[in-house]
Amino acid sequence: MPPHTHPQWLTYPSLPLAVYREIAAHLQQVEGVQVEVLPQDAPSFDYGQSQVKGLSLGYSESLTDAQRQQVQSILDYYAKIHGNYEIKF
Repeated sequence: MPPHTHPQWLTYPSLPLAVYREIAAHLQQVEGVQVEVLPQDAPSFDYGQSQVKGLSLGYSESLTDAQRQQVQSILDYYAKIHGNYEIKF
């Protein structure tokens, strides 16, 4: 597998675990994208908080513009339904 760039951390506030897994499954279908679901690390349990901290996204250095656009389309689709997401490096 080609080398990957430093991962980005992506989060949608209050998104349920099942939807994070769905997003991860869609993103993993894009060749050159690696996704990891990050477990919640809050010091105490809160029913109003997601069970997931976010997603870690890694991209192949050889990712094409079409593949980058596909990733962006997936993220934008979920943003329309669940609200804006945040990306941190």
